[in-house]
Amino acid sequence: MKNLFITASVILLFSFTLHMKPTKADTKSFYEFVVTDINGEDFNFETLKGKRVLIVNTASKCGYTPQYADLQKLYDMYGGDNFEIIGFPCNDFGGQEPGSEKEIESFCKKNYGVTFPMMAKVSVKGKDQSELYSWLTNKELNGVGSGNVNWNFHKFLIDEKGNWVKEIATSVSPLDPAIVAFAKGE
Repeated sequence: MKNLFITASVILLFSFTLHMKPTKADTKSFYEFVVTDINGEDFNFETLKGKRVLIVNTASKCGYTPQYADLQKLYDMYGGDNFEIIGFPCNDFGGQEPGSEKEIESFCKKNYGVTFPMMAKVSVKGKDQSELYSWLTNKELNGVGSGNVNWNFHKFLIDEKGNWVKEIATSVSPLDPAIVAFAKGE
């Protein structure tokens, strides 16, 4: 009987732990993330300190894929010391990013001249959601706002101090005046 009580207590404690909300101690600073770039190398977000950042999930076979051109144009105009664009290919929506990292990189360079940093393919939703996208979409983790990635080319803005600023819907052009103002530091 004693063993049954101990087993039940452990199960109850485990169940309670699974349903606890994250605490400040569980959260990460934006600059603590290290992801894998499209070439398999570590990309440390600490290198982004002092920059405004646009994070976007991408796909090569999507109706919004032409946004690569506007993302590159935005990067050509404002990318550098104060602004960065980070692309995260994902295959979560209709299998629209089926290629390997090498195929994705080649596609982006050949068709859109992409020079902004592209990362390895990630999941932006569901049970396999990357840790970064959990942070981007969960106010309890980023401390500011929640987002819901509904399709490819969904954008998130992070300020120069690593704070979540806002999410921007897929349909909004990367050259939207609000995004351009953010890239310019306004």
